[in-house]
This record gives sequence, C-alpha cells and structure tokens, in this order.
Amino acid sequence: MTPVHVAVLAFDGVSLFHLSVPGMVFGVQPTPPGLPPYRVSCCATTPGRVRCDQGMEIEVPDGLDAMVGADIVVVPAWNHPELAAPAALTNALRDANARGAQIIGLCLGAFVLGDAGLLDGRPATTHWACRELFGQRFPKTHFHPDVLYVGDDRVITSAGTVAAIDCCLHILRLRHGADVANRVARLLVTPPHRQGGQAQYIEQPVPALPSEERLPGVLQWARAHLSEPLTVDAMANAALMSRRTFTRRFREATGTTVNRWLSAERVGRAQQLLETTDLSIEQIAGEAGFGTSLSLRQHFADQLRTSPSSYRRSFRDGQGASATPGRSPG
Repeated sequence: MTPVHVAVLAFDGVSLFHLSVPGMVFGVQPTPPGLPPYRVSCCATTPGRVRCDQGMEIEVPDGLDAMVGADIVVVPAWNHPELAAPAALTNALRDANARGAQIIGLCLGAFVLGDAGLLDGRPATTHWACRELFGQRFPKTHFHPDVLYVGDDRVITSAGTVAAIDCCLHILRLRHGADVANRVARLLVTPPHRQGGQAQYIEQPVPALPSEERLPGVLQWARAHLSEPLTVDAMANAALMSRRTFTRRFREATGTTVNRWLSAERVGRAQQLLETTDLSIEQIAGEAGFGTSLSLRQHFADQLRTSPSSYRRSFRDGQGASATPGRSPG
C-alpha cells in the first residue's frame, strides 16, 4: 500500500512542537487497525539547515517541490504574521491545493494560507491573540475566532499551539473514520475530541492600566466581593465618588462598562473555582455572584461558548492526580 505523504513546511524559527505533531499523530506507533501507512517529511523554501524555535537545528533535504506529490501539506505557526509569506511558498501551496492536496494551517500558519488566497470565502481560525490582525489582513475569510479548528475537506486551520493535535486527529477522522481517530487519541493519551473552543482559554479579566490609579482600591475591593450583589452605586460609594464621575473614570481605567467588567470578572472567578475545587455548579454560581446556575450557564455560553460542566471536564478529567489545572494559550 502506498503511504499517505504528509509534507510539513520548515523555516527558521519554526515551532519544534508543530514540526513534531504530524509525525506523532499520523505516524503513531503501534499502528492501530484501520490506519494506513503514513510518510511524514519536512520541506523548506531553501533546503538545508533550519533552526527551530527551541534553538535546535535540523537538516531539511527537500525543497518546495516535495509538495508536488504530497497528499497533505502542513504549515506550522508562521513567525511573522504581520508580513506576507514569500511568493515561492504561496505559489507552491496554491499548486498543491489545485492538484488535490489537503492544506493545513496550524495556529499562525493560517496567515500563510491567507496570503496564498486559499481562505477567501472559506471558514478559518487562528490563535486568539492574533484574531484582530487576521481579520484585518484577510477580510474575505469567514473568520471563526472561538473554535479549535475549522475548514472543509480541502483546507483546514487550527487555533492556538496545542490545537494542532485536535486538528490532526480531525483529519484522521475525516479520512478514516471516528474509530481510527479515537484509537490514535488513546495511544497519544489525549481526548479524541475536546469540548468547547479556544474562547475558554482566552484570559477574561481586564488588565490593570496606569489610569486604574483613578479608582483607588475599588477594583480590588470589587474582586473581593464578587459574591455580593454589586451595583454601580455601591462601587461608586466605595470609591468615594459620585455615580457620574465614577462611571466616567471606570471606563477610562478599564475601557468597558461596570456591568461588563463585573460579568468578565465573575466568569473568571467561576473558571478558577471549576478548575480547582469540587464545589457544585450551584455553589460556584453563588460564589461568583451569578446567583443561579442558569445565570452562570448563560454567561459561560456568551463569553466562552461552552458550559460550566464541559469546562470543568476539559480542565480536570483525565489530567491525573498530580496535574495542576491552568489556562494556556495553546
């Protein structure tokens, strides 16, 4: 049986993790039943020695002509998303796509696919930290900021770093069915399909700004009293300001309204409790200041595109007793 050829692009500063993921997923050992042989190789615009983001150097023997016979072409996170990719690379990707190859953009690799015009009129995503830049550079793309991966059977993009694994498992699911993808996921000791999307990994609390000095201690006070029925008047009194002055200075300091700030802070508090405690959803709703579990679920759906129960499973189930729950941009 002829192996499925996966060509992975390499370049100076390339993510060593992204170079490894296609080999780990498509070349998993032992090969589970139903998974045909895969051959994973690296190629570069200029063959030769390439330095990875971790400082290691690898020898890349093949140029972009390796894409000619590839069934799947993978573009790792591009290290200069603000700059257009070289014409030689974007031309090679367009040619590979025209020949029927499946084109994958991992994380910021989506920018290279966008430069090649492969995302025009298509759904796409990328790392949440670059969503605004992506939207500005590729206005013809149907951008999905919250998902872990998205696309059709020809062009697929994934979100932050670790979503590369989710994306490659999805490709196996498309090509060989859910059973094969699930077997590979078990061998990798990773969920075959993660619930929710990358929205749940985006830091929600508004960062402190220099102008926060105009609200002496009131934001810290509010964070310590999230379980209470906070109002604009209560916070203005705590700041020793009139309601009008307080609301003006609050927007100057945070860039948002009091109610939106409180909602984001309460969701952040609920995330922390879901990750680190065994409190019930109802108890967490009270501790975070939502009052009812229904209100908590509604705010989670609006801000994180998932439910509290699914969020807790994502961060706690299967992590092992010694795992430390946390949030990651990947």
